[in-house]
Amino acid sequence: MLESPVGLGEIVAWAKAFAFTELVEAPIYRRLVPASWRTALAASAITHPFVWFVFPRVGQRLELGWLTTSITSEIFAVVVEAAFFRRACRISWRRAWLVSLFANGASVALGLFVRYAFGIV
Repeated sequence: MLESPVGLGEIVAWAKAFAFTELVEAPIYRRLVPASWRTALAASAITHPFVWFVFPRVGQRLELGWLTTSITSEIFAVVVEAAFFRRACRISWRRAWLVSLFANGASVALGLFVRYAFGIV
């Protein structure tokens, strides 16, 4: 069965979540990698559409739960963003992994907190 096309509501929700992610992660990358603003913003721009649009559909098709799908998508984001910074900024693998894990963990934790506390994002 073909998946339904992405609707305007889903795009608006993604745009809000993407902006939030960039507000959290880019300053972390800018400070800890260090990276230019352009490079700091590029990492999440690469991974976020996959995390938002692809993983939930694959998870649903494979009948995975929300938690499994979320963890899998965040592992993907950490790995891809670490590899991106390793190559783009020529930092060590260790530093790339740690900073990517920290930035993604911060955006997930803050996103869940804001959603729970204020019902937004």
